[in-house]
Amino acid sequence: MNKGDPKELWEYVLTQIELSISPANFNTWFRNSFIVKISEDGVVHIGVPSQFFKDWYLKKFHTLLLKIIRDVSYEFRNIEYVIVKDENRRLSKEVKNVRGALELPLDDFYINKSDNLNPRYTFDTFVIGSFNNLAYAAAQAVLARPGITYNPLFIYGDTGRGKTHLIQAIGNQYKKQYPGQKVFYLTSEKFVVDYTDSVQAGTANRFKDKYRHYDLLIMDDIQFLSKKERSEEELFHLFNALHDMNKQIIFSSDRSPIAIPDITERLKGRLASGMTIDIGEPDPESRMAIVRKKAASHGVLLSDEVIEYVAVSMNGSIRELEGMVNSIICHAQVKGFAPDIMEVRQSLRSFTRPQKNISIKNIVDKIAEFYNIDEESIYEKTRRREVVRPRQIIMYILREDFHISYPTIGTKLGGRDHTTVIHSCEKIKREMVVDSELEKEIQNIRTLLV
Repeated sequence: MNKGDPKELWEYVLTQIELSISPANFNTWFRNSFIVKISEDGVVHIGVPSQFFKDWYLKKFHTLLLKIIRDVSYEFRNIEYVIVKDENRRLSKEVKNVRGALELPLDDFYINKSDNLNPRYTFDTFVIGSFNNLAYAAAQAVLARPGITYNPLFIYGDTGRGKTHLIQAIGNQYKKQYPGQKVFYLTSEKFVVDYTDSVQAGTANRFKDKYRHYDLLIMDDIQFLSKKERSEEELFHLFNALHDMNKQIIFSSDRSPIAIPDITERLKGRLASGMTIDIGEPDPESRMAIVRKKAASHGVLLSDEVIEYVAVSMNGSIRELEGMVNSIICHAQVKGFAPDIMEVRQSLRSFTRPQKNISIKNIVDKIAEFYNIDEESIYEKTRRREVVRPRQIIMYILREDFHISYPTIGTKLGGRDHTTVIHSCEKIKREMVVDSELEKEIQNIRTLLV
């Protein structure tokens, strides 16, 4: 290796990095980075796409990168990170319109009535990250030995974490791996309705035979079985029948089996008797991977700056995150190219509005914490710059996002005149137009208030 060649050195660094971190992290953080130059004083300048990447490199990867390059040569004294903007805003050359990005015929996007599975929920479209890799591994184990390994499989987590996608992906993959085997997906609410209708129609035995017929039964949102005593009793017996025949059962819920209220202990015991796995909140890398994959599936290539912004603006729910991406895709479809960061910030503000029931004190506390200052200083008459700017931002957010009157804001923030509040709000509004870093700061603050 020629240690003076930036390209060769970076290729070596990447091979070492890839051995040290997960594939998801590697693809997220290193796919668009490179060595810009190696200066004569031994400093290696690494190009990264945004300030967010630069901060993350310094926090998470700097020590590792420095060790790797110093293993090559002690002549390399340090690393510096250079932001290199990605100006590629066009749609992918392979796909010029959104409809052309669909790989399946239109009819194949309809839910199959024989098994209720949505064909769009596959492992190909499922993003694996640290928050769900255990659930993914359990799903693969189930597919390798259905009915034997992890039976039942119980997946739980908050709304919008990808539970339905994962369990339906198991069903769709099961159909491919085991042709001729019968799979069925339904919600617990649908199960209750089917059972109640069968009892009223006098066809309960037909109902029992129908559900015992499946080789893989997937039941979503099992928590809605709470307080449905007769349906719960029927599920208990159905579970025993399927389990005794080594037929695979999969459940999902927004909480663990023991936390579901108003169901019997014996059913809780059955639900928890196999493998129970929690899907947590997606980490930043996973959210970025989800945004990139969702957009790419529609032929839209987003800049790293846009991907980063969307990912950090929406915490928690994958469903809401995908809703934000759908808005961007719609924009690209109408205009013929992907929006830039300023357009995205403007169009997605409705997704990241703060909650309306938060108190003024909570807002002050959170923004003071964001700027690492004492919240009491916000109310004082001090003119120190490190306090004045956060105070002005608080006034701007109280007015812009919560529509609180100027006099009320002034009164609540230390008895200031309403003209001072107006001046502060207008000042922040003007500066946001020309200062993208300030706008980004305020957007980050808004995410703290959600």
